[in-house]
Amino acid sequence: MKSEKEGGLTDTFDRKHNYLRISLTERCNLRCTYCMPAAGVQLSPKSHIMTYEEIYTIAKKFVDLGVTKIRLTGGEPLIRKDTSRIIEKLASLPIQLTLTTNGVIVDKFIDLFKKHQITTLNISLDSLDSQKNKTITRRSYFDKVYQNILLLIKEGIQVKINCVLIKGFNDNEIIDFINLSKNLPVHVRFIEFMPFDGNRWNLEKLVSLEQILSQVQSSFKKENIIKLEDAPNDTTKSYQIKGYQGTFAIISSVSNPFCDGCNRIRLTANGQLKNCLFSSKESDILTPLRAGKPITSIIQKAIQSKLKIRSGMDTLDKFKKTETHANNRSMITIGG
Repeated sequence: MKSEKEGGLTDTFDRKHNYLRISLTERCNLRCTYCMPAAGVQLSPKSHIMTYEEIYTIAKKFVDLGVTKIRLTGGEPLIRKDTSRIIEKLASLPIQLTLTTNGVIVDKFIDLFKKHQITTLNISLDSLDSQKNKTITRRSYFDKVYQNILLLIKEGIQVKINCVLIKGFNDNEIIDFINLSKNLPVHVRFIEFMPFDGNRWNLEKLVSLEQILSQVQSSFKKENIIKLEDAPNDTTKSYQIKGYQGTFAIISSVSNPFCDGCNRIRLTANGQLKNCLFSSKESDILTPLRAGKPITSIIQKAIQSKLKIRSGMDTLDKFKKTETHANNRSMITIGG
């Protein structure tokens, strides 16, 4: 008889899913334009949000099924009052544990990260200009976030900077971000602007992988642009400028999707399982869990129903049609 882990979470395209992203909250202390609609979002009632015990129970089930890496997201995961307790519980599992945060209050958690061997963090930062940063986040925290990035580096925690590029807004900062990696050991990741509820996405705002590389090739000598080897399940195309301490990478979900190697599963703060970031379909695992029912078959069925490319949006023409992604959540309630 096969154990749950031997059965694993392999879909019909032979993709093994060992990476779970758990959203801890739909709330955030920023209001980023690409993440949250201008009018805000309808938050789930508190009673619908997973408790820390439920998060641990569900996470343990995923680990039994072969998950080896868990990333905590939000909203902003660090504003949840029991985040420290959640981290402590999850750190007891045999996994790599990490977080994505906006960095505003990350300094308060450094000792906790060190205690539980959290050695890598993703920090969202979309502009190196404080006024632009205020425009996109609708808040004035640039200086605080930048100082926290320097503090994390000083404390020996690896920092990956997530920068969502929007044409005509911050695409003129690509080289500035890369130059940030000259004297700092940061990994800058340029993320293509993606369509989610209320963020006014259109293809004209897209800064593609080709456009990013064109700027790089115009600014640096060809022999100084080093293509790094990407791990089998990487979402990124990684590079380094010769002599620089850090690196940079491109996440091209729109112009050059990486679905063939996808190993990711997403769990929303209200206990819904999403097998693809772009899928509007969800599988409820919190309700049966609270009813004392098994959830393994629900998880496995969700993985088996995963489509080959971007929830069926396998061409750019399909991607451009608003109706194909209009029913999806806003990014803040997905967890990224």
